[in-house]
Amino acid sequence: MAAGTERGGGVRGGNPPGTPREPPGNPMTPDLSPPAGPARRRRPERGEAAGPPPNPTGSPKSSGTGFGLARRLLGFELRDLTRWHRFVRLLHRPQDPAALGAFRAAFGLLMALDVPQERGLGHLDQRYLDGLEVCRFPLLPFLQPLPLDWMYLLYTIMFLGALGIMLGCCYRLSCMAFLCPYWYLLLLDKTSWNNHSYLYGLLGFQLALLGADRYGSVDGLFRPRKRNAHVPLWNYTLLRAQGEADDKEGSMARLVLSEELTSRLVVHGGGLVLDLSAGFLLFFDATRPLALVFVTYFHCMNSQLFSIGMFSYTMLATNGLFCQPEWPRRLLARCPLWLQGWLPSTKPPQPSPDCHYGGSGAQGGLQLRQHLAAAFTILYVLEQLFLPYSHFITQGYNNWTNGLYGYSWDMMVHSRFHQHVKITYRDGLTGEVGYLKPGAFTQSRRWRDHADMLKQYSACLSQLLPRYNVSQPQIYFDVWVSINERFQQRCYGEQGPWGDGAHRGPTGLHLENFVSEDLGNTSLRVLRGKVLVELVEQQQNYSLQEGEGMQLPAGQYHKVHTVSPEPSCYMYLYVNTTALELERNLTRLRELRERVRNGTEQSPLPPELRPLLGEPPPTGVPLDPVVSLFLRREQREQRREQESSLAQRLRRFLRRKFFLFRRSALMTLIALRNLALGRPSPERLAQEVAFASWRGEEEARPETNSGAQRGPEL
Repeated sequence: MAAGTERGGGVRGGNPPGTPREPPGNPMTPDLSPPAGPARRRRPERGEAAGPPPNPTGSPKSSGTGFGLARRLLGFELRDLTRWHRFVRLLHRPQDPAALGAFRAAFGLLMALDVPQERGLGHLDQRYLDGLEVCRFPLLPFLQPLPLDWMYLLYTIMFLGALGIMLGCCYRLSCMAFLCPYWYLLLLDKTSWNNHSYLYGLLGFQLALLGADRYGSVDGLFRPRKRNAHVPLWNYTLLRAQGEADDKEGSMARLVLSEELTSRLVVHGGGLVLDLSAGFLLFFDATRPLALVFVTYFHCMNSQLFSIGMFSYTMLATNGLFCQPEWPRRLLARCPLWLQGWLPSTKPPQPSPDCHYGGSGAQGGLQLRQHLAAAFTILYVLEQLFLPYSHFITQGYNNWTNGLYGYSWDMMVHSRFHQHVKITYRDGLTGEVGYLKPGAFTQSRRWRDHADMLKQYSACLSQLLPRYNVSQPQIYFDVWVSINERFQQRCYGEQGPWGDGAHRGPTGLHLENFVSEDLGNTSLRVLRGKVLVELVEQQQNYSLQEGEGMQLPAGQYHKVHTVSPEPSCYMYLYVNTTALELERNLTRLRELRERVRNGTEQSPLPPELRPLLGEPPPTGVPLDPVVSLFLRREQREQRREQESSLAQRLRRFLRRKFFLFRRSALMTLIALRNLALGRPSPERLAQEVAFASWRGEEEARPETNSGAQRGPEL
């Protein structure tokens, strides 16, 4: 069982309340020497804070000075799990609150930084602008976004709640102020779902129930009974039992291994070994240092390789939960004395009524709330273990009926590539057929992979298209997807009118495709089965069998019908002639410039090519598009070489974050002003938004007629 521990592993007991203890010489052997207690001592069986730790379960210890094997490895006797009251007393053993308080402060800080970034405060006006015609995908149909100014107020409450969690100020209220807006926003848009966003909500929910404000909190300054008080063991058990997300993994092994071998050994094999072993290695004292090294390396690597927000740093913060709970106290004790007065206490924790310190009788004075806390811990852990394997509830192909399968930690199980996405609408009165650009009226592309979102999208289009003179629209989707670099397969066919809620199977479906004029050399080859290729404009049909192929005309539609009893498999071979010709022209310009510079070019350059040498184009002579593209590419390469140093990358990173937080703060102030005092004139509001969106001189607008760059005007 992944539960709490005084040294990080197992459901181990902690120090007796109010008793300091030096770290033992052997981390696997409990320290049985009686520490220095107060002047007045109590009998051990009375469970007072000053005495040595009683035996909470009442189970006999091993003879001599050593414990049994189970106690040495797990921190508790197996008999502690044989009776309910013993198990409850085990989960309420007193623990040092320092590590829990450190995690609370780190989590609150990371969530405050996450609000302007992954939660979207920095570009909130682009997502929820009033009057914006956009299809949304809430979990519950009645969930709708608030007006824009009120959305900014909601984000402000969530941000202040995260700050309150970090400081431990009005702790329970701060947890609710963070959690309510967070889960509302998460359920409002299914396209933004990912595993770590789901995990943040779970961790916030857990912290709202725990005594994480017992150490290093503002509340402790005003409530002496809460200040530096023990927390029960189940507080640590609940957080440690929360499974870590299966994250993407990369490695520098790509430099020495092939991509296929890297994917097989490092990504899949290494990820499997780490996921299966990390929890057990963190559980035991002897293997914990090794596990911390590997887990820390893993999350640091992910933070640099992937754009996953605060997830890696949140996981790094959870590492401290597996260490000795008093590690922050020991760390602060090493600070200078003049600084310790401003830091959380380094004194031993005081007793807490939430913990159980032993006692006589079978029940040992257990309270009802302690029984409820133990029951909740068991149910929560079982629920988290159940969800990843709960697909039998929805059944079916999990790409079609995701159900609770989406809650499992399968973040990077599937890599998807869409080559063909077509949306067709039919006017229910006139029969007129038209096509929509894939993703029209949406701000995300995830609807293509989820049937429930596709249904919501079709219902939204049925409401929007009548505004564009399409009566009683019927919506048809044709989506082809490649999963994990396999062949493209049809995910949804176009035989249903989705606007009417109907959908049929793949029998008799065909692929209608358009060959762009840029693809001047496109052919189709059959790998399996038998197909009939219909050239729409030429009104000609060609039958192809396995191994046969044909050239397809550019700039025209064609249809591929499967006529064999078994499924067909075919592939397109094409060359982008436009891109190929462009690269040839750019190569000629590069060679021409080199010949001019080294003096081997005898003929003078024409006026339209003089910009290749850094000269301005002659007056009245337009700049050639190919020359303009060549110059932009050269400038981009030069800028990349100049800014490739670590200092330059760090400067760009800090600059980008600064302007993101700047825009978030200014747009929030504008929205709160609008709610309090009313909106100003549109001209004034546009100036304020432009000022908030300004990103500095380097990204200002190009030179004006006077040749000088202009900053924002307010």
